[in-house]
Amino acid sequence: MNTRRHRSMLLAVAGTALTLSLTACQGGTDSDAESAGTSSAAASATVAAGDGKSTGTSDSAGAADSSASAGSSGAGGSTGTAGSSGKQASASDAVCTAGDITVTAARQDGPPYTHLVLTAKNTSHRSCKLPGFPHVQFLESHKQDVPAVAKSKPATPVVLEPGAPAYALVKFSDGGTDEDTEPVSAFSLTLEGDSTVIAVTAPGSGGIAVDPAKSLTGYWTPELRNGADDF
Repeated sequence: MNTRRHRSMLLAVAGTALTLSLTACQGGTDSDAESAGTSSAAASATVAAGDGKSTGTSDSAGAADSSASAGSSGAGGSTGTAGSSGKQASASDAVCTAGDITVTAARQDGPPYTHLVLTAKNTSHRSCKLPGFPHVQFLESHKQDVPAVAKSKPATPVVLEPGAPAYALVKFSDGGTDEDTEPVSAFSLTLEGDSTVIAVTAPGSGGIAVDPAKSLTGYWTPELRNGADDF
């Protein structure tokens, strides 16, 4: 009897020990798996965060580079566009010819209504310089060019961009009743450096009354001068 009870107790103790051992092993496995899972998740989060940060930095740098390039291009374009206004003549600029421009004449406001305003407009597709003064001959019977007034000469020749005008004032008389004048409805004009004759129509239905002895011309200038006060 004692032997059987002793054996039962031993089996119970052994069963309990086995149960505890299995429980401990099972608990350790769950803990390890949980720990491994946590570590794996943390590693994945770290990699994901690292990738996101790296991508963001690269995009920002790319955007900054693009902005910088656009800014430089814009600034360059802006600088290039600012340059045509007020351009000064250089040796490389082509000289305007009769084929590059059209010339019109209008009577300057008066009285004494003794001056013409000549307008030379660049009708070509290139820029060109317009040096000197218009070589005007009013009368077939008077084959001399109208003398130029030196004080109207600009510091540098006018450079005409396509569509831009230049001006010259021409005095054709003193406006007196005792002058020896002749009626002129059209006259000839040549440009400096080009012998091609440009025919210019005089303003008004009756033309103008020209006194060759009193005629004077100014130089080509980029803006209209008050030639009646100068000569």
